Amino acid sequence: MVQGSRVQGPGFPDEDPFRWLEDPDSPETQAWVAAQNERAHAFLSAIPHRDEIKQRLTELWNYERVGPPSRHGEWWVFSRNDGLQNQPVIVKTRDLEADPEVLLDPNLWSADGTVALAGMCVSEDGRYLAYAMSESGSDWMTWRVREVATGADLPDEVPWSKFSGAAWAHDNSGFYYSGYAPPTDGRHFTATNHHHRVMFHELRHSGTSELQDRVVFDSAANPDWLFSADVTDDGRYLLITQSQGTHRENRVFVQDLHEPSAAVQPWLTTGDAAYSVIANDGDVFYVLTDQAAPRSRLVAIRLDAPEPAEWTEIIPQDPGAEVLASVARVGDRWIAIWRTDAHERVRIHTLDGTRQSDVPLPTLGAIVSWSARRDSDDVFLQFSSFTYPTTILRHQVATGETSVWRQPRVAFSPDSFETTQVFYPSKDGTRIPAFVVHRRGLVKDGRNRTYLYGYGGFDISLTPAFSPALIAWMERGGIFVQANLRGGGEYGQAWHDAGRLRNKQNVFDDFIAAAEYLVRERYTSTPFLAIGGGSNGGLLVGACMTQRPDLFGAAVPAVGVLDMLRFHLFTIGWAWVSDYGNPDDPADREVLLRYSPLHNIRPGTAYPATLVITADHDDRVAPAHSHKFTATLQLAQAGDAPILTRVDVRAGHGAGKPTTKLIEEKADVWAFLERVLTPAPSPSMPAESAPRSVSL
Repeated sequence: MVQGSRVQGPGFPDEDPFRWLEDPDSPETQAWVAAQNERAHAFLSAIPHRDEIKQRLTELWNYERVGPPSRHGEWWVFSRNDGLQNQPVIVKTRDLEADPEVLLDPNLWSADGTVALAGMCVSEDGRYLAYAMSESGSDWMTWRVREVATGADLPDEVPWSKFSGAAWAHDNSGFYYSGYAPPTDGRHFTATNHHHRVMFHELRHSGTSELQDRVVFDSAANPDWLFSADVTDDGRYLLITQSQGTHRENRVFVQDLHEPSAAVQPWLTTGDAAYSVIANDGDVFYVLTDQAAPRSRLVAIRLDAPEPAEWTEIIPQDPGAEVLASVARVGDRWIAIWRTDAHERVRIHTLDGTRQSDVPLPTLGAIVSWSARRDSDDVFLQFSSFTYPTTILRHQVATGETSVWRQPRVAFSPDSFETTQVFYPSKDGTRIPAFVVHRRGLVKDGRNRTYLYGYGGFDISLTPAFSPALIAWMERGGIFVQANLRGGGEYGQAWHDAGRLRNKQNVFDDFIAAAEYLVRERYTSTPFLAIGGGSNGGLLVGACMTQRPDLFGAAVPAVGVLDMLRFHLFTIGWAWVSDYGNPDDPADREVLLRYSPLHNIRPGTAYPATLVITADHDDRVAPAHSHKFTATLQLAQAGDAPILTRVDVRAGHGAGKPTTKLIEEKADVWAFLERVLTPAPSPSMPAESAPRSVSL
């Protein structure tokens, strides 16, 4: 409720005193953002060790990063960043042991690195590269076409693509992509997106308008459907996968490209499960699905017999707790990624599904991405763990040999750190896993600065991954904890369902229980405990800090969904109803109101030191979420801890963010936490060096 200028807690959520901050282009909002950034900069730049932290981050980030190579005709194509380049460069080579040539350098597109590569697809024969450009982190993309051999661009330009990849027709006549009709109201970064459609862009080698692109498939009756297009390895079929928002369930439509008059036909359209086509032999398709298998299985389905009774099971669901996360066809084998307790194993199966062998991995970790082709014996696996820098492994299926293809050299000592997986009980007794990473020899005295990170939503799994930023945090004595909360995909469909819709509070309970475990086990204590997360993880942080402000010393909600009554009114926010519920439904609205971070801020409460992070061009989660949360929290704060917001300019939700911006942001976050989580004064430590509460 609002009385005068004071927010009096939840109860009258329709009163929204900071709704004017929803217009990112208004002079009032821009003035507010400028004032908030000035305030945050004054605080952060005054932190004594901030420059030292930034320098160390820069040293740690300065290492070669390479993506797994993929073969197209005579060319191998992969990404490479020499260390501090703002954007990775796409390179090409005919010989993987030779020095590659530059194919595409996004660093030439803008002086500050804020125009990024948002997607790419090389044609089957390696002649053409379709690539998408995105400005300032926006989800909007513009596709261009480049000749791989010459590096010359064709005049083709395809704007207004969004939530899309590309798929080439095998005759090189053009490529399929997804997008929307051009916006007409000027609200490119805030207007809701409806009526997604699959388009075909025919190569024209001239300046012909992209508006002539052919609509291949859409659904006027279902404006909330999203579509992605792919072409089978044999070039025979166009596969269109339909999803609705972030629902696990989807549908698959098929078009026979060898029949000029063939229409797009419904195939797997019951909408009862997730279906992902992995490969095909003629009209037999191999599909990864969780239909009747909540931890997924691989089945063979004939095009003319899509009923489950007609399927042939190839790789069955694991009888235990492992999740079949991904599968690819390589020669006459299947290669599968199995997820167990939030880390991954790689196994080879024969074509009938029999488990043949395991691919050796360096340590407990996960596969970030991979490259595999049916007509090749090689699989390239991008492996990573918390203290194991992302490395490209090359596995030859025929011989079973695994070797290191590219391994970076990072300026730190991996042996100085240790990773432990722990399990703790949540509020309802559910066993929750978490990874705890820190320097060896850590003393559990309750005084260690600790950064607890989580996500818990949309069937997304948090697995071990390397980040130079985490090394910098731990080198300075910090602990990093990654909790695997319900709502994610770590244990399959049931784990996801247990943390969404009316079960969403389970996610917050899991995170709060992680904090309580860390305190109970003397890793840390409230004055030294920070929580962080981004996007849906920003919601997690906002909900937990408003439910338990007494438990945390600091909070860093980044690009978070924080207004749970209006999230569906901006860009693609309506798509999150599958996880959150519909604010326009009275029953769902009641549930949302119970945990909506914005609506659970109460004046007179001492909230932990908070650094809210957002960006002015975020068209995934509108910056209004963060703006309104910050303004309300600042007004309500009764304690001495600072409430700041850091609004990045010419940036978006996170994808494509240049290296310089990543380093600046992490330097600010770590410096902020080091400042507000400084140990309390003691006889051996001068009081001026160890403040607990910091006033502005």
